Amino acid sequence: MAHAVDSLNIDKLEPWLEAHVAGYKGPTTVEKFANGQSNPTFKISAASGDYVLRRQPPGKLLKSAHAVDREYRVLAALADTAVPVAKVFNLCEDRDVIGSMFYIMEYCEGRIFWDAALEELEKAERSAIYDEMNRVLVALHTVDTDAAGLSDFGKPGNYFERQYDRWSSQYRASETRRIDPMETLIRWLGENLPADDGRVALVHGDYRLDNMIFHPSEPRVIALLDWELSTLGHPYADVGYQCMQLRMPARVGSVSGLRGRDLHELGIPSEKEYVARYCERLGVEGIDNFGFYVAFSFFRLAAIIQGVAKRAADGNASNRNAAQFESYVEPMAELALEAIAQN
Repeated sequence: MAHAVDSLNIDKLEPWLEAHVAGYKGPTTVEKFANGQSNPTFKISAASGDYVLRRQPPGKLLKSAHAVDREYRVLAALADTAVPVAKVFNLCEDRDVIGSMFYIMEYCEGRIFWDAALEELEKAERSAIYDEMNRVLVALHTVDTDAAGLSDFGKPGNYFERQYDRWSSQYRASETRRIDPMETLIRWLGENLPADDGRVALVHGDYRLDNMIFHPSEPRVIALLDWELSTLGHPYADVGYQCMQLRMPARVGSVSGLRGRDLHELGIPSEKEYVARYCERLGVEGIDNFGFYVAFSFFRLAAIIQGVAKRAADGNASNRNAAQFESYVEPMAELALEAIAQN
């Protein structure tokens, strides 16, 4: 019998697709993408072409987690902007169809890079890939949210204060044991939240290399994926989050890091160079207190990983290896404390 999170009821799904996706025509076959921890994602193949379905996992969910309806809304809003996104077709909020909310979007043929060192590419293309990520990040942070209909996509007030409260509470809700570095980190962050500087942008929340589909042969992003954590917030949160990859060890679960690698030899910018290029594109002098933004990103990632581990313990995680994830929480907290110490 198929694991509940791995299967879809095609008998119920196909009639819905034919009724709600323009031009859709079966027969339908379904294949689950192996990677990804949060919202189970499937490739839908039909006579009318290929599509992607993203659903909430079945079972009890933490408050505000797995918000595929928010993902759908932001993808639809960004369709006519400079941010490259997949075209979305429809959102299904009727949980009776497959057991949870889901949406359908186009299948984008291209490359996803799982190795942060981009070993399979030449040095010049590695440089171009990282510069393209930087360019797209600035495109995202300069979206006119009012014109895109996203002026109410986040709550007002201090973004980091809201995020700190949210992820602290979600960490506590999924906590399975005391992790001392995490306790130290939560306490330090709570005492060192920056004052609200008024910067507000559309932020992705999970901006990293393997959440992008690149053109099959060009160093160009054709679709930025996985918008579940997107909101209106502080743009430097995304910059800190992306720079985590430069500080992480070679492999942490499915995430690849660059710690200890010769970045110059690889053709990959250092953290300082990457941030400077971002600031140049955005037209700002620099980013003060950057260690905070990196540490905060590690804290949030640790809280997310703890949630994955808790779902595994409860039996409804999207990835069968999720139980291993709890072992990554402490190293993430330690990397955050290192960023604070180096700030």
